[in-house]
Amino acid sequence: SSPETIPCAPSIATCACDAAMSWRHSALSNGIEALISRMIALGPAANLPPHMLLEPDPLPIWPVSLSLTVAVLAAALFAGGCDRQTAEPAQPGAETAGAGKQKTFNGNLSIENRGAQMPDFALSDPTGKKLTSADLRGKPVLINLWATWCGPCVLEMPMLDQLAGGGKLRVVTISQDLQGVAKVAPFFAQRSFAHLEPWLDPENTLGDHYATGILPTTVLYDAQGREVWRMIGGHDWVGPRTTAMLADTVG
Repeated sequence: SSPETIPCAPSIATCACDAAMSWRHSALSNGIEALISRMIALGPAANLPPHMLLEPDPLPIWPVSLSLTVAVLAAALFAGGCDRQTAEPAQPGAETAGAGKQKTFNGNLSIENRGAQMPDFALSDPTGKKLTSADLRGKPVLINLWATWCGPCVLEMPMLDQLAGGGKLRVVTISQDLQGVAKVAPFFAQRSFAHLEPWLDPENTLGDHYATGILPTTVLYDAQGREVWRMIGGHDWVGPRTTAMLADTVG
């Protein structure tokens, strides 16, 4: 018998996304789910029109070595966030990583855990003030896991502070620094955040719960404590895309 011919898309990304997009969009009926699904399908804001019109035609797929593939994937991952599995001292210092102040973020939006309840937790700040998950019920909450050594995390902080100032959404920034107070207290002392608080999780309890392996990781919960979506990696929290993402939950 003659060998079968396997159809090939212009790129691996196209081949992986086309079928999933058509199935998912046909199954969604909820407005916010359809919106989020569309955003995921389109990818980061840098890939959206009009930039899309300027991109050249896809190049043919050529065989590449495994080592080169791993290197490219690693570079793409770091552009969106910091690897939480890497030992903290090996990560770049907050000031060094943030010096470039680039406003390009490549976080990935996920609704895989939509509807999951907020985990039970108890946090403290450098002064000993306590915060539990029960304290956050009754109002939409954005939980942000970050660290002082994570460049994208540091760049996000002023934008998260601005977002928290709207009054309709509580933004809870939770440090994953293993050294806790010793790192976080000076970081906040050097900055004038109006709305963010220095909550500590030196045991990485929430980092282990969400298990994304990436910082920053930011999770939106509705007023009933149910997960709406999570952003894995850095994101522009004051842009129009964020407004659309929050619309149905925050109003």
